[in-house]
Amino acid sequence: MEEILLDQTKLPKHVAVIMDGNGRWAKNQGLMRVRGHEKGTKAVSQTVKTCAKLGIKYLTLYAFSTENWKRPKLEVDTLMRILVSSLRKELPTLRENGIRLKAVGSLHQLPDKAQKELAEVVELTKDNDKMNLVLALSYGSREELTNAVKLIAKDVVRGDLEVEQIEESTIENYLFTKDMPDVDLLIRTSGEHRISNFLLWQIAYAELYFTNTLWPDFRKKDLMMALKNYQDRERRFGKTSEQL
Repeated sequence: MEEILLDQTKLPKHVAVIMDGNGRWAKNQGLMRVRGHEKGTKAVSQTVKTCAKLGIKYLTLYAFSTENWKRPKLEVDTLMRILVSSLRKELPTLRENGIRLKAVGSLHQLPDKAQKELAEVVELTKDNDKMNLVLALSYGSREELTNAVKLIAKDVVRGDLEVEQIEESTIENYLFTKDMPDVDLLIRTSGEHRISNFLLWQIAYAELYFTNTLWPDFRKKDLMMALKNYQDRERRFGKTSEQL
């Protein structure tokens, strides 16, 4: 396959990924589902490194949704174990590449050990400024929006905010992702064509890219193909082609 060349002036500022297909990959190999999640960490590492080298400023990975708590206990426990071990293992890579780790979601629902490890890596990488790696953990967009509405309502009741003052930027300031740019490119692996309650507000004008590749098989070439596809599209944001 010939090398994919990208226009460095047209890279997305924020890429988000729904890392889907770990379980199916394991089933295809005749393995337990948890083996797929373990194998998927290689795809995470390669994607993070590639985005950092390209100069993409934000990469958000859908690591664990609010709905994932409903999965079998063994799978959930394994996912939490992988999270903790991966954070420890990848810390040197984050430092070497100037990557700041962030997390969004209902983080208080995570096991204490995972919360502790996450907080430590966030603290140790807080001064890195080349790229932001954002993990969506125990995250659900509807829950995020519901929480934002509650917080806004409380501020209105207290008199800290007038109803007439509420606009889009106001709502954004109450989201988990405040101070982050909207998503430019959303990638979903495994052939599914759903958003699955991920960053519903933030992807309002995102370009959507779906690939049949299962997440454990996702490599640099797959990411480059997604980025090239993104660059070949015309982003109009409601305007006509002639207005651009």
